[in-house]
Amino acid sequence: MIFDNDGVLVDSERIANRVLAAYLTELGHPTTLEESIRNFMGSSIGRIHEVVRRRTGRPLPGAFDDTLHRRTFDAFRRELLPVDGVSGVLDSLESEQVPYCVASSGTHDRIRVSLRKTGLYGRFGESRIFSAEDVRRGKPAPDLFLHAADVMGVPPERCAVVEDSPLGLRAGLAAGMDVFGYAAMTPPERLAAARARFPEMKALVALLST
Repeated sequence: MIFDNDGVLVDSERIANRVLAAYLTELGHPTTLEESIRNFMGSSIGRIHEVVRRRTGRPLPGAFDDTLHRRTFDAFRRELLPVDGVSGVLDSLESEQVPYCVASSGTHDRIRVSLRKTGLYGRFGESRIFSAEDVRRGKPAPDLFLHAADVMGVPPERCAVVEDSPLGLRAGLAAGMDVFGYAAMTPPERLAAARARFPEMKALVALLST
């Protein structure tokens, strides 16, 4: 099982996109929370640069990444919680001896900050954390999921992905993996190509047994 991090393991999407929308607006790129979620949820930070440059013809400032990470991490340390029900899912996978890992568009620092804050870091450890920083192309390219599968020693066709964003869904399908769409925040129709869609994390256990 390959889990996305933001919005799947940790309940971070509203926090992170609130910070991102405010910062982009501050820089002269007016963005609402809803627009940030729609356009950037599941994106690497490199894709944020690409989208803004394509839309405005102007690059983001050189300090953008560091400032965004600092503001996001500060908000995480104050507010972040695990996704409700995710510990039970991990317990079930462990009892069935199903290997699992996390593969996220976030940086390694961001993944670790969020997993430590929510008490989930010990469920993964260093060897089962994969970031878009590890590959040349982030989601929606399949590179990150294929890299995670290779390191875990599992053929892609034997992997399942849990994703909550259309970009992540496309990446999982491109990697030749089954994708389960967590639709707590994303409209289910935007995850229509997933093998199954579910609005509550605790429902994933039953879906995996079918």
